[in-house]
Amino acid sequence: MNPHRRLLVAASATLILPRARAQAETWPNRPIRFIVPFTAGGANDLMGRAAAEGVTRALGQQVIVENKPGSGTVLGTEYVARAPADGYTWLVSSAGVVSNSMIRKVGYKDEQLVPVAMIGLAPSVVVVPANSPYRTLKDLVDASRKSPQGLHWSTAGTGSTPHFVQGLLETRYGAKLDLVPYKSGAESITSVLAGQVDATSEASIVVLPYLRSGRLRALADTWSARISAYPELSTAAEQGFPEIQIAHWAGLHAPAGVPPAILDRMAAAIDAAMKGEATQQRLKPMGIEPIGGTRAAFARFIDEERARLGSVVKATGMKDE
Repeated sequence: MNPHRRLLVAASATLILPRARAQAETWPNRPIRFIVPFTAGGANDLMGRAAAEGVTRALGQQVIVENKPGSGTVLGTEYVARAPADGYTWLVSSAGVVSNSMIRKVGYKDEQLVPVAMIGLAPSVVVVPANSPYRTLKDLVDASRKSPQGLHWSTAGTGSTPHFVQGLLETRYGAKLDLVPYKSGAESITSVLAGQVDATSEASIVVLPYLRSGRLRALADTWSARISAYPELSTAAEQGFPEIQIAHWAGLHAPAGVPPAILDRMAAAIDAAMKGEATQQRLKPMGIEPIGGTRAAFARFIDEERARLGSVVKATGMKDE
């Protein structure tokens, strides 16, 4: 590097570091925004709002939740990726923050967002109509293999969690599941209730009311642990399908460049909020598992999720049409 340029870079760093420290010391001095890239009322939105309430208490500054749905979460994600790195705009992220760039065109780069903290997750549940002949995940997979056309499996669209569950069942365990895409999880579940398709998977918070009323039958929980609010349902791993591990999760991402001290304070506030008794009592009965944890733990989770989902995209050729 040119000696004069080296001096300029060093001088710039000398100026930036104190500015970042001062910014971190005074943060937050105005309201914070959590951007939810989904419509209100879903699992991601509910987890984001619970986190916002806890962070408001922890930091003494109001956290405002704004819903910016659209384009498979791309709209809200891009908005945060391009936001100032000042610690006042955050993304309530989901698996789309990992998988969107793999399957569709997006107006941002993955490295424009950094993982901050896990909020919680709603395990995905494989469900069939109440009168279905299938009672276990093995029943469903075996029947799909024997059928010339396979079985019909509804999804909430390309790259949705049910789409990834279908991809895992096909590529890892040889299931034959014909995709029937809908525009939303609600439409997908309605098609199962009506007997128009054989099965799907959907977030525990969505399906638990139908399971408790007897309108749907659950075959397996696709996460690594049983659902606190429905412990009688075994996991796919317990039934002999260890590679079926996926959930509807919510975390917090920030625009790249937010000072580490601010990221640390936010992560600590999220962790405290999710481990608080009030949050646990509010979310667990719905089928949501509050998580929290450290920045490092969430970064590891994101790396693992990227590898897991990326392998499914590659094996299935999953692409947005």
